[in-house]
Amino acid sequence: MVLTTDGTLSSCLIPTNCVLVEWKFDNVKKSYDKLVYIAESLPRVKVVERTEGYWHGVARSLIFRFPDDLEILELQSKGIIQVRSASRLGLGDLGVNRNRIQNLYSQL
Repeated sequence: MVLTTDGTLSSCLIPTNCVLVEWKFDNVKKSYDKLVYIAESLPRVKVVERTEGYWHGVARSLIFRFPDDLEILELQSKGIIQVRSASRLGLGDLGVNRNRIQNLYSQL
């Protein structure tokens, strides 16, 4: 788990291969549970860590099997969920991480 001192997900060091978003929800717990369910249903995703309010998985690209970290953090006290998708390799991702996050949100 990579959290900052204020308990949020770390920011993107390389903005061309990483996306960090915050979504506000009325029912954060219900939305978090559904997001985790959707994330675990994505193709080629392996769950690395799952604790109360935090989920981390690794998504691999279809052909070259490049690993991307996908994290979901429930911040109940703030009424938000943070989602971070970042490539471990390279300086760019051809929009894969942004598309992954948009896909999660659209399925929600």
